[in-house]
Amino acid sequence: MTAATHSPGSTMAPGPTTAHRRMDPMRRISLTAGVLYLVTFVSIPTLALYKPVKDNVGTFVLGAGSDAGVLWGALSEVVVGLAGIGTAVVLYPVARRVSQTAALGFVTARVVETSLIFTGVVSMLTIFTLRTDVAGTAGANPASLVTTGHSLLASYTWTFLLSQSLMPVFCDLLLGYVLYRSRLVPRFLPIIAFVGAPLLLISDLAIFFGVYTNLSPIALFAGLPVAVFELTLGIWLIVKGFKPSKYGIDIAADLPVSGG
Repeated sequence: MTAATHSPGSTMAPGPTTAHRRMDPMRRISLTAGVLYLVTFVSIPTLALYKPVKDNVGTFVLGAGSDAGVLWGALSEVVVGLAGIGTAVVLYPVARRVSQTAALGFVTARVVETSLIFTGVVSMLTIFTLRTDVAGTAGANPASLVTTGHSLLASYTWTFLLSQSLMPVFCDLLLGYVLYRSRLVPRFLPIIAFVGAPLLLISDLAIFFGVYTNLSPIALFAGLPVAVFELTLGIWLIVKGFKPSKYGIDIAADLPVSGG
C-alpha cells in the first residue's frame, strides 16, 4: 500500500473560481430607490377605478355597477404606501450623512403618510363589504346603508387629502434639502421640490377651507410640480444614479459591497 506524497515545493492546482460582479453600494441604493419611486405612481388609475363609488356611493352600496375596480384601487394604494416607506428606508443611510434630522423626518413622514393611506383603504373596503355582504340581506335598511356609505366616502376624501396630498409636502421638502445640500443629483431636481411643495401646501389649505375640491383643475395643477419631481427623481436614480460627492464616499465606506 502506498501513500500519495507531495514534494516540498509543489503546490495544489487551484480549483475553478466563479467571478462575481460587484455593485457599488451607492448605485444599489439609487437603483432601488428609483424603482420604488416609480412604483408609487401605480395608484394614478384609482381616479378611474373609484369613480363608481365617488359618483354615487348610494347606488354603489345597493348593488349598482361593477365593484372590481374598488379592489384593484385598494390594492394599488397599499402598494403605494409600502413603496413610499421603502423610498425613505432605502435612502436613510445616505440622508443621515447629510442631516440626521432630515433623514428621520423623511422616514417619519412616510410612515404617517402610509398609515393614513391605509386608513382610507379601509374606508373603501368597508364600502365594498357593505355592498357585497350586507346589502340585500334580511333586515338590511337601504337608507342606513346609503348614509354609512356617504360617511365612509367622506372619511376617505379627508384621509386622501392628509395622506397623498399633504404629507408629500413634508417628504419632498426634507428630501429636497438632503439632495440640494449633498449635490448627489443635479440641483434642478431639489429646486423643483422647493417650488412644488409650498404650492401644494397652499392648495391643500384651500381645499381644507372649501375654496375648491381636490379634483378641481387648480388642485391638479398645484400637485403637478411635486409629481414631476418624484417621477423625474425616480427615473434619474435608475438611469444615472448619484453623482460623485463627499457624502457618497462616506456612505460607501459604511456599506458592504455585495454581489450583484
